[in-house]
Amino acid sequence: MRGLVIGLAGIGLSMTYSILNFANFSHGDYITSGAFAGWATTYLLAGLGRADVGSLLLVGAGGSVLGGALGIGVTTTPLAVAAGVAVAGAFTVLLALALDRVVYEPIRSESGITLLITSIGVAFALRYLIQFVFGSSVRGTTAAGAIPQVPLYFVDGVVRVDAHDVTLLVVSVGLMLGVHLLLQTTKLGKAMRAMSDNEDLARITGIPTERVVRATWIVGGGLTGVAGYVFVLWKGTLGFNDGWLLLLLIFAAVILGGIGSIYGAIAGGLIIGVAASVSVLWIPAAFSRAAAFVVMIVILLVRPQGLFSGRSTA
Repeated sequence: MRGLVIGLAGIGLSMTYSILNFANFSHGDYITSGAFAGWATTYLLAGLGRADVGSLLLVGAGGSVLGGALGIGVTTTPLAVAAGVAVAGAFTVLLALALDRVVYEPIRSESGITLLITSIGVAFALRYLIQFVFGSSVRGTTAAGAIPQVPLYFVDGVVRVDAHDVTLLVVSVGLMLGVHLLLQTTKLGKAMRAMSDNEDLARITGIPTERVVRATWIVGGGLTGVAGYVFVLWKGTLGFNDGWLLLLLIFAAVILGGIGSIYGAIAGGLIIGVAASVSVLWIPAAFSRAAAFVVMIVILLVRPQGLFSGRSTA
């Protein structure tokens, strides 16, 4: 489940790098922004008439409203959750387009280092704006005891799969399949792949590069916002630095899969997520991220260009 979130969020980061040619360090805070926008919508719809509107829109800042008390869950409040997913994606798209217009577009002709440093500044601005508005406390978002579970029996124990696991699986795989169809079967997808391969040649052949750039922010931003929302739905808590904590794992996934490869980001996300989760069987949980990076390093020693680097499939 963690790997699916990392892979889904990694698609947007990989698209930004391959088409816009810079590593977007504010990507993690896009995740958080989308998550808060989506959960504010879910809280509002699930708690309307039962709690103060301001507290609902602030996602229960200061413990004013608890997600468990509102009974939030994919089976108990499906419309609120569906609306939250939609708003999370739409808000992140608007945020990405606005920041591109105001911040990145004026300096797009500068070096990648300039854009990278700028994105770090954007990341800090977004993170602490979120902290200022919503508070720094980590709050529970779902009614954990009300989530239906199915026990799956294996040789050495039981794995309990709940409705939020299934939701994350369906949403992530569905969106990944949608990205595949976009890249391989549509004119826009072919333009994206052409611009990723050679921007100058794409411009000479008449491809509208600015339209491709906007489409990149729209697709990448939408996937990123949805990834943030379903990640919170899955783990059941929300904090102002959730995306920042995921960012290094997302970068690891993108590098492992092959920088600029969409399919590499998905495969790398699954490998990094599984490595981080399974490693706690042998090492303390605090070192799980380190284990994921060790796995990345070992694979890169065997295949330095990444798993999917050089493939013609994007």
